[in-house]
Amino acid sequence: MTEKHLLIVAHAPSDNTRRLVEAVLEGARHPEVSGVNVSWKPPLEAQPDDVLQADAIILGTTENLGYMSGALKDFFDRCYYPVLEQKQGLPCALYIRAGLDGTGTRRAVQSIVTGLRWEWVQEPVVFKGDWQEDFVAQAQELGLTVAAGLEAGIF
Repeated sequence: MTEKHLLIVAHAPSDNTRRLVEAVLEGARHPEVSGVNVSWKPPLEAQPDDVLQADAIILGTTENLGYMSGALKDFFDRCYYPVLEQKQGLPCALYIRAGLDGTGTRRAVQSIVTGLRWEWVQEPVVFKGDWQEDFVAQAQELGLTVAAGLEAGIF
């Protein structure tokens, strides 16, 4: 069995957003999931080669003025054309840490993902409003769901 690679490209500028990334990683690395290598790259460090090597991707961003983080937008700006032809159909998921409702952020990311022709594996997860400890469990579930689906060959 060939090991698959799950790439997480997530912006984590605060303690709480770092907790979300760590929770996604923890879920994706669940002991019952094997055969999936999981890595996290902050958007400003992620390169087209990282995406080209990925079998699935989880995107994470803060909501900044009703839009995705500048760091995630920079990732898309640098990686869009270098991966466009080779990664069509890439399974992807998204989470948003939103102070408001995440609508503009979601729409912006979905528009770019549609252009890339990546495939959503589930609805985006939006962590809205004031911090809630339940966000951590939801982030773990997201990581586990994507990694387990990748391992099982569901996508």
